[in-house]
Amino acid sequence: MRMLKKIIRIKIQVMIFYTKGWTIIAVTVACLFFPKADAQDLQADNMLLLQRSNGGWSKQFKGKAFDYAGFTAADKRDMEAEAKKDDANIDNNATTKEIRYLLKAYKKTNNAQYRAAAEHGIRYLLAAQYNNGGWPQYYPDRSLYRAHITYNDNAMINALNVLQDVRLKQNDFEVVDPQLVAPSTNAVSKGIDCILKTQIKVKGILTAWCQQYDESTLQPAKARAYELPSISGSETVNIVDFLMSQPYPGKEIKEAVNAAIAWLEQVKIAGYKLVDMPAPGTEKGKDRQLVTDTASIIWARYYEIGSNKPFFCDRDGIKKYSIGEIGYERRNGYAWYGVWAKTLLEKKYPEWVKKNMP
Repeated sequence: MRMLKKIIRIKIQVMIFYTKGWTIIAVTVACLFFPKADAQDLQADNMLLLQRSNGGWSKQFKGKAFDYAGFTAADKRDMEAEAKKDDANIDNNATTKEIRYLLKAYKKTNNAQYRAAAEHGIRYLLAAQYNNGGWPQYYPDRSLYRAHITYNDNAMINALNVLQDVRLKQNDFEVVDPQLVAPSTNAVSKGIDCILKTQIKVKGILTAWCQQYDESTLQPAKARAYELPSISGSETVNIVDFLMSQPYPGKEIKEAVNAAIAWLEQVKIAGYKLVDMPAPGTEKGKDRQLVTDTASIIWARYYEIGSNKPFFCDRDGIKKYSIGEIGYERRNGYAWYGVWAKTLLEKKYPEWVKKNMP
């Protein structure tokens, strides 16, 4: 059979060479009977199976975080049912990581299904954006806090970075449908406008950003019980990174960046670090404690709006001003402190200033 295919292909090549008028017919016959199979990528194939009908993906499979390379045969039997769920979102890198992976897989394999799925995902991001420029954590699910404009865990910034890559035709996005460039450009512009409008002012002075905002009033909002309205030392960093990535930043962007940098400098905590100390008899055998370290600089996840005091919460939503005052489960189960702004302040911002503020 292989020999027969080879012979027929050779004959078609001869016909193409000698009989130009029959080229289309010959190529069509070859494609019909001997189509070239598209190269495949296992993880990309699994992404195709789990893409929701609206173009997005969920952050969970059977209610838990998952790895696209780790599916069992039993899991694959359940993929069709999972894909029918209406739970697409941009939390924990969902949807944006699939779009990026599929485009890389397309460039390696030339499998058009991967590019088509990525483009469907991009259209999902465009559809999910509010008119005010923000993105909800989930779309179209608006239950609980899922409708809030969500910077938490960089959800909205991840979506904007994808659309900015479409707009600038960079980072593998040069292969997507050119018709997506204009709406992506518009979406990025609206997103920046939302970012500027949601930067928190205290006594008339710009500071930084909360993790999430009411989608109608654009005021800082509560999400989970321990995620109270605040100014975030974590999410602010990636928002500033995004603003600094704009090719031609205008006056408003420059003011927003400079104000956020000034705030991050103001609230940095010098001389302390968070460490895991041995704690025999506890659930994890260790416990987080804030200890002195003269060489360390950290930031709190939450700062009280108005006072800039770091605060912490258990699942009862009661604000505390020391990490030692909250219970073991939340103290060891959430990122209350981090070095998030270190590279931004020491390297990225000074480079941006040299380039944009001569």
